[in-house]
Amino acid sequence: MLDAKTKPDNVVVSDLDIFTPENIRNPLGWHPILRDAAPVVWLSKYGVWATGRHELVNEILKDYKTYCSSAGVGLANFHKEEPWRPPSLLLEADPPDHTGRREVAGRVMSHANLRRMKATFEKEAALLVDRLLDKDDVNGVDDIAQAYILKVFPDAIGLKPEGRENLLPYGNMVFNGFGPRNEIFDEAMKRAAPISEYIMKCCTREELSTDGLGAQVYEACDNGEISEHEALFIVRSYLGAGLDTTVDTIGNVINAFASYPEQWTKLRQDPSRMRAAIEEVIRFDSPFQGVFRTAARDVEIGGVQIAEDDKILVAPGAANHDPRRWDNPDEFDIDRDASGHMGFGYGIHECVGQVIARLEMEALFGEMVKRVERIEPVGPTQRRLNNTLHGFEKLPVKLVGAAAN
Repeated sequence: MLDAKTKPDNVVVSDLDIFTPENIRNPLGWHPILRDAAPVVWLSKYGVWATGRHELVNEILKDYKTYCSSAGVGLANFHKEEPWRPPSLLLEADPPDHTGRREVAGRVMSHANLRRMKATFEKEAALLVDRLLDKDDVNGVDDIAQAYILKVFPDAIGLKPEGRENLLPYGNMVFNGFGPRNEIFDEAMKRAAPISEYIMKCCTREELSTDGLGAQVYEACDNGEISEHEALFIVRSYLGAGLDTTVDTIGNVINAFASYPEQWTKLRQDPSRMRAAIEEVIRFDSPFQGVFRTAARDVEIGGVQIAEDDKILVAPGAANHDPRRWDNPDEFDIDRDASGHMGFGYGIHECVGQVIARLEMEALFGEMVKRVERIEPVGPTQRRLNNTLHGFEKLPVKLVGAAAN
C-alpha cells in the first residue's frame, strides 16, 4: 500500500481534504476539483484513492468482488484496526455472508410489504401540515423532517416511545464514524455508551411490538433463515441508516423548493411528477457525499494500479454532478430524468430502506403539494457537520397555505 506521505509515481496526487468543515458544508466546492484532477486520484492527507466520476463510482459500487465492504465502508480499514462498534452485518459485509441477511432485510422493506403503511404515513403528514401551516417560525429540520420521521419510522419498526431521543444521535455517530477521527467524530461520540446501550436493547425481540417490521425480521429467524444474532443486527441496521438519511433528504427537498419556487409551482400543477421531483433532489443535493470500499485484489481502474487492501473513496455527490453524465448538472429541474443517480448507492449494498424512505417522502410532500402554495425561506440556513451526510441544522421557512378551492 502506498504511504500517505510518499508521492506515488505516475499518479495524480491531491491534498484535498473533504472532511474540513468548509468542504462538508459546501461539497459543490470540491466536487469539480476531484472530478477534474484525474479519473482516480491519490488523496495524500489520508493515504487513500478517490474518484468522483459517475462512470467509475458506478463501476466500483457494482463490483463487490473487487471492491469489498467487509473491511469497512468508511476511512478505517477493519483489516488493520478495530471498528468503534461491531460492524454492520449488512453494510459492512460481503457475499456469501451478506446474501441471506440482505434477502430478509429487503423482503421486509419491499414495496409489496410496505404498501399497507401508506395510509398511516399520509395521516401523519396531514396532521403535521395542520400544525405548521402559515406559522412564521418553522425550522424545516426540527419541525418538519425530524418531527415526521421520528414518528412514522420508529412506529413502523415497532419501537416503544421511550428512548427515541437517542435515535438521531446514534445515526450521527454511525455516519461520522465513516470519516476520520476528527473533532466532528469526537463530538458525536460524547454519549456513545448510553446511546449504544439503548440501541442494542431496543432492537431485541422482547422490546419490539409484535406487528412492526422488526418483528418480521425475527419471524425470519424463527423460520431458520437467519440467526437471532443476525436478526438483532438487521434491526440495528434499519435504525442506523433509516432516520438521519431521510431527515437530511427531506431537509434538502424543502430547501430546494424554497430556493427554486418555480419548480414547486410546476410540481403543484402536475403532482404526478412527485417521484421524479424527489429523485432530482437526491441527485442535485445528495445526502451521501462519500463512502469507501477496499480493494480485494490488485486492480487497475481509471488508468492507475490499486493494490490489494488499498482504500478507495467513491463520491456519490460528485458523481451526481458529473457533466460527463448529466446535462447542466448544477441546475435543479424536476423535469430531468434523474435515474442513474447514486444518492441511494448502487449494487448489492444499495440502500435497503429506500422503498420506505420514498413512501414517507411521497406522503409528506404529497400533502404539502395539495395545501402549501409556497415554501418561503425566512432566514439564514445552517448546514450540519457530519463526515458523511449532507443536510441542514437550521432551515427556517414559512409554509404559505394555498387558497381553498
